[in-house]
Amino acid sequence: MKNKLVIAVIFVVLVPIMAACDTVQPKGDDPVVIEYKYTEDGVIKPEIAQKVISETSNKVINAIRDKDADTISKFVHPDKGVRFTPYTHVSVDGDIVFTKQEMKEFFENKGEYLWGYYDGSGFEIKLTPGEYYEKFIYPEDFAAAEEVGYNEVLSSGNMLENQFEVYENPIVVEYYFPGFDPQYAGMDWKSLRLVFEEHEGTWFLTGIISNQWTI
Repeated sequence: MKNKLVIAVIFVVLVPIMAACDTVQPKGDDPVVIEYKYTEDGVIKPEIAQKVISETSNKVINAIRDKDADTISKFVHPDKGVRFTPYTHVSVDGDIVFTKQEMKEFFENKGEYLWGYYDGSGFEIKLTPGEYYEKFIYPEDFAAAEEVGYNEVLSSGNMLENQFEVYENPIVVEYYFPGFDPQYAGMDWKSLRLVFEEHEGTWFLTGIISNQWTI
């Protein structure tokens, strides 16, 4: 009886302590608890973001590489869907958003969408999802990117950075190539950013941001 009482007291003490922490508890039998820590700007710190999302982001970027729309769709936010941004600056009103089901049929979809406007010319970006994938999402093998950043901006052009304002306490994973041809002195850099938001204890894909040098 005495042992049971001790256990009960410990449980009562621990519960409020855990409730006071901003944490993520992995599902299943894994007892690891990750405490969120934030930068001065209110963004989850890079080292914490990596611990929280690296396994999930690896699965997503590999599925994107393999054009595995079924797997990608399983990570898409159930309520918000996934937003596609062609040039870094997220447009809440202008960017295309696909639901989980639409993402599942992404590569079979032959419809033409207005994804935004080309940098420099201002011409409309009118492409099928498959064409948009080739030109903006995966023009390079980002799964093998030279650098990967977690809530770190590795690439920067003249577009306004606003992903941390638009998305709700996100983790942004950036797959970055600093350049390909030496004659361009790094002006041919490219990156792909995957944006994740937490929903009911699970992190879901809510944004795919393409990034490259702009005029």
